Amino acid sequence: MAGGGNFIHRVLSYVANELIVNGLANSQGFQRFAVRTSKKIEQFSDIAAQKKKELADQMKNASKNIESFKN
Repeated sequence: MAGGGNFIHRVLSYVANELIVNGLANSQGFQRFAVRTSKKIEQFSDIAAQKKKELADQMKNASKNIESFKN
């Protein structure tokens, strides 16, 4: 009997998933949210890449300064 319950759960899960996905796919509000979120993540990624480069340059310069004190 437990197998039948699992099957019903899977069917209900599938139907709910289809309704939710289709509802969100056709929602202009959700699409605007998705686009804004995607743009913000892209901006944060660009900022992080720039900061990473700046930090790498600072570390490179710092190591050059340390080397010049040794000599």
